[in-house]
Amino acid sequence: MRSIILAVGLIAVAAPVLGASDASAAERGNKDLKTYCSGDAVTFCSGKDPDSPEMDACFKANMDKLSENCRRAITAYKGGGGK
Repeated sequence: MRSIILAVGLIAVAAPVLGASDASAAERGNKDLKTYCSGDAVTFCSGKDPDSPEMDACFKANMDKLSENCRRAITAYKGGGGK
């Protein structure tokens, strides 16, 4: 009986933590990236998941074509440690 109570307690404590990590992984980037790079994402990387490595690779491959504001937002994002 004690082991069942302990297991239920661990699940109750771990569930919000596990859920939070999944939510944060789905929300990469920041407000400036979304504001200044959305148009570039549609123009150069349409059809790619915004939170995927494929989107990162697409932006890297098209860096010289991206708008100045988007490039600045990416530089600032990287300079801030990706936060």
